[in-house]
Amino acid sequence: MIYVNGVQFPSGHDMVASLLEHPDLVSASRSFCAIPERKISVTEESVQAKCVYIFQREYATVDPALVEIAGTDEATTCVGMVIRNGRTGMTCVAHLDCPNVVDIGLFQMMSLVADFHDDDSILEVHIVGAFEDSTLQGNRVNGYSFPLCKKIVESLAESKYKFDIKNFQVLKNNTRRDSKGKAYPIFHGLAVETSSGSVFPASFDSSTRCPDDIIRRIRLSVSFENPRWTGRLLETYETQTDRFVITPFTWSQQLVRYASKMRRLPDLDILINSSTSPFAEGPDFVANQKRVWEYLIQHSDWRHVFPSKLARVFERVGNTTWVMTTSDCSNGLQFNLFGASS
Repeated sequence: MIYVNGVQFPSGHDMVASLLEHPDLVSASRSFCAIPERKISVTEESVQAKCVYIFQREYATVDPALVEIAGTDEATTCVGMVIRNGRTGMTCVAHLDCPNVVDIGLFQMMSLVADFHDDDSILEVHIVGAFEDSTLQGNRVNGYSFPLCKKIVESLAESKYKFDIKNFQVLKNNTRRDSKGKAYPIFHGLAVETSSGSVFPASFDSSTRCPDDIIRRIRLSVSFENPRWTGRLLETYETQTDRFVITPFTWSQQLVRYASKMRRLPDLDILINSSTSPFAEGPDFVANQKRVWEYLIQHSDWRHVFPSKLARVFERVGNTTWVMTTSDCSNGLQFNLFGASS
């Protein structure tokens, strides 16, 4: 069930349009747009908070006793969603990229957030991302953002849980246009302060999208063809232990050959072939794609990345450093949340 500011929202055929026009959510969108985007970075952060970063198609549930900030970015036609239990403070962040991961993904998100002993509890929801990428072709809307937003709203409405939508910063609420009328997202990311539940626009740099960012990006690529991940969000973070655990997965020589082919393309062709919204991506999109392909070319055998088929486990040392404790731990690799790997 969906609520807006504690009032139940009626179900219907045009729920997305109705939510976009809801006076409270219009006001919330204006307030959100007035918040300066916060860059989570070693050069910008005066306080090095304990942070958990989520990549595309990942989710993580964090305990406010262990984590201060959780967030995601790099979203264009994707959606970042926060679900928070105001009573316990347990907070889940997900990066949803297509309609077919929404139903199971919502179930995954609720596993540690929902209060199964309190049927009257209402969970806070913030939805940020996606933009007006659609074009009308005949009677059919062609685009990625609207079908995803529609599915999210339908799944929330059909759920037995009660969701109070605090932010609906999507589609027209998250669209800016240039002088030629071309649409772009206003925001690509969000973060949540777990103690207060405050959600704000956020961007992360290469030093904060960690640990193990290249391996996690490769896992996203192979997940589309792996049946065990069909319809599911990718699990990476362990809530109770405050660890990242990347379980072993394989990649084929076909993917390595694809990486070699794509790596030689001009940047514009990489954008067009690799993105659902090639002209709305962030400035480091192509560079990140190239890093992934170069890694695959240099590590064509997945068994060298997961020796003895062991998971890659990262534990936090202090507030901002991740240390690998399994697989390549003999190399002494460290991933600093606010600095380059060392």
